Amino acid sequence: MENMDLSIKRLIETRSNNNEVSWMLCNYLNDSPDRITCDLMRRVNPGGEISDELIYFLLLTSFCGLNPDCKDHDRHLCDAYFRQSVKKLDTAEYLQNPYYKNIKIPKITFGKWRFSYLKYQPYEAFVYNDILLKDDFREIPQIGFFDTEFFYPVVLENEHEWMAIKPNEIETMKPALEAVEGEVVTFGLGLGYFAYMASLKSNVENITIVERDESVIQLFKKFILPQFDYKEKISVICADAFNYMEKQMPSANFDYAFVDLWHDTSDGLTAYIITKRMECFSPNTRFLYWVEESLLSAFRWQVFDEIIDNSKTYYEAEKRLNDNYLKNMVINL
Repeated sequence: MENMDLSIKRLIETRSNNNEVSWMLCNYLNDSPDRITCDLMRRVNPGGEISDELIYFLLLTSFCGLNPDCKDHDRHLCDAYFRQSVKKLDTAEYLQNPYYKNIKIPKITFGKWRFSYLKYQPYEAFVYNDILLKDDFREIPQIGFFDTEFFYPVVLENEHEWMAIKPNEIETMKPALEAVEGEVVTFGLGLGYFAYMASLKSNVENITIVERDESVIQLFKKFILPQFDYKEKISVICADAFNYMEKQMPSANFDYAFVDLWHDTSDGLTAYIITKRMECFSPNTRFLYWVEESLLSAFRWQVFDEIIDNSKTYYEAEKRLNDNYLKNMVINL
């Protein structure tokens, strides 16, 4: 593209940096999330004069292959991304969560399903929240760690993690839980975290759960629902989410809908777009989405790539990037 504007160049560079940081952290989390240990932290900082977060930041960037002392690009990634990414979390804060305190997951096997508890090791890295989107479209992954071990409930399907209640689920559901009131429908059951937390709110009258897997529903009803403080607020419907949205939901008069039908953005964007287009069937219902910031980011860059690939000149790309219709489509689908 000839005469490319600096703003477009910056967006392309930002997109590249976002992807580079994301892949660095993805590889670290997949290959060796527990590489930073108690012993390593003590050896690097024997007197404890430096904060755990700073030591962790230095070790993590090093293990991700960055050398900020020698390379300007690496220094930029460290300063613009990793410094805002790493956070030491407090186990006590999460252990006070009502679900953790009141809902006990039995350690049982039920056909292909197994209820159990897994744990994070001290200083093991994990994604604890949705991406932090900056004004210049930098996307900061939120990487957390504890300084002690932390147990969390999990459901395994054929020994593969199907659902867990980790800090990530707690943090990413907070905005929706703070918003909902009145009559609420939630799509996707999991371990019932959203339904339980919503049921504790005095201004939430009822929660309808739409789940397509009958065995998951039976597990929930047998082992988890009896522990709910306000189980009378809960009703569960076995149905396909999209079919329910189109045919049954319009007459139900829900105030809020919370949609959690995906594991992450890799399998969620298509379902998210479909659901956004189905909001028209229930115009009086406010829809809320799990990890929506990440889903919107994926959609924005998808549109951006299409514009760049199909524009012959800067002027054409600039016009399309600044078109009001496009802005509305990117923000609101």
